Amino acid sequence: MQITASAISLNVDDVTASAAFVQQHFGFRQEMAADGFVSLAREGVGFNLIFLRTGLASIQPESLKQQRAQGLIVAFVVDDIDAEYARVQAAGVPITTPIQTEPWGERFFQVTDPNGVILQLVQWVHTPGEAG
Repeated sequence: MQITASAISLNVDDVTASAAFVQQHFGFRQEMAADGFVSLAREGVGFNLIFLRTGLASIQPESLKQQRAQGLIVAFVVDDIDAEYARVQAAGVPITTPIQTEPWGERFFQVTDPNGVILQLVQWVHTPGEAG
């Protein structure tokens, strides 16, 4: 099997608000859009981030039509987490989870988009088992 592309599709109530948030604060650009649908991409990310309007007729399976993106975290690994934290704060983005470092070397913070989607920026400051 050869996989040629990948995407994450999230059902949200306001597609425009989520798309604008990741475009403004995380550098994504719109690749495709239609009523209730937008596909965003960013160089080097490796997947498209797709927002679908909750209840959209084309959502399959049927059981997902009214579901909203909940209980998940979209994570972006970055090179300089402290600089990203300062940049996001300076832009006035409310911080959901302040910057912190886990014992296994994951340094991260979280923000929430206008539809409640959690976006986490991560930098691995050391690998598990290494001294921090």
